[in-house]
Amino acid sequence: MSLFLDFDGTLIEIAEGPDAIAVPADLGARLERLACRLDGRLAIVSGRGVDNLTRFLGPVPLYLAGSHGADVRAPLGATLRVAEPLPESVAERLRLFAADNGLLYENKPHGAALHYRARPDFEDTALRFAENLAAEHAMAIKTGKCVVEMMQPGADKGGAVDLLGGQSPFAGATPVFLGDDMTDEDGFAACERRGGFGIAVGDRVSQTARYSLGTVKDVIAWLEL
Repeated sequence: MSLFLDFDGTLIEIAEGPDAIAVPADLGARLERLACRLDGRLAIVSGRGVDNLTRFLGPVPLYLAGSHGADVRAPLGATLRVAEPLPESVAERLRLFAADNGLLYENKPHGAALHYRARPDFEDTALRFAENLAAEHAMAIKTGKCVVEMMQPGADKGGAVDLLGGQSPFAGATPVFLGDDMTDEDGFAACERRGGFGIAVGDRVSQTARYSLGTVKDVIAWLEL
């Protein structure tokens, strides 16, 4: 078996903002031990940037796929895939929109996000703005729990599974993807195509995952972390 693990909402609880998460100090070490048990067949696949993941996990020797699979790194730091950053003009319009409407703007190495958890009534407005801006500049958007993200087209978590799943040490192992959000559906589907399956975390009903776990605590227990 090989494991592809989402981060927020799967390994750690979702917080009010991306910097407000509570990450156990030894989570990186525990994931490293799990990777050793799997002979290295473990990857973190997150919407966060790789630098942001290492900020919270430390310099762990794990496969990391950040920015929804746009940036994929091997354990020793070799870059396996990297996408272009968001044009500054697009990022600036997102920043101004967030500032004008009381939303949280998050800059990422390969994209940007508008968080509306503090203003859930603004979901439709934020989504329409992002869709129109993306159409103007041939960008792609992804939606999640109280967030809409913009990035270069072609980056998704399924692509990260396909990239890693075809090479050592992942090749030949049954792939399993754990995630809680809409952006994880691409990862579930990729694992199904490769003879594996997805595990949806939380109360969101997945159209693709074969199994489910209720909470982050259930994930930690199932993984024996």
